[in-house]
Amino acid sequence: MGAGQWRDAFESVFLGAVRLVRDLSPSIADGGAIALILAISAKEASMTMPISNGLRPGLAMLVKSFAEELGPRAIRINALLPNLFATDRMKKVLAGKQPPIDVIALRCVGEPVELARMAAVLLSPVASYVTGAAISVDGGQLKSL
Repeated sequence: MGAGQWRDAFESVFLGAVRLVRDLSPSIADGGAIALILAISAKEASMTMPISNGLRPGLAMLVKSFAEELGPRAIRINALLPNLFATDRMKKVLAGKQPPIDVIALRCVGEPVELARMAAVLLSPVASYVTGAAISVDGGQLKSL
């Protein structure tokens, strides 16, 4: 990976998320919620995605910082940490290979709607006392808490 790829990823993935929260939060009503989609590489390195390994943990920690900053307005912010979902991006990353489902406790690839459901819960009043959390939506792939 060249320095240009790292810079581009930092600009879009890392600073893009920071700008989104900074630009969006003033217009969110008190009591609102934000959910960032990161990746399980925030908690566990992926040997095939070094840029993700470098950026996602920092974003997960920023979610903690943003939770503290936005908390006085009762704005909640959380991160979702997905792994393999049946998306076009996953097909591109795998480049025709079979997904490594043997490392997933549920032994299957997730459907995008399953991630969307968890996002809907986190963004709803059902999760009114959850902020600063990084929630794995990974079918049991991560072996840590």
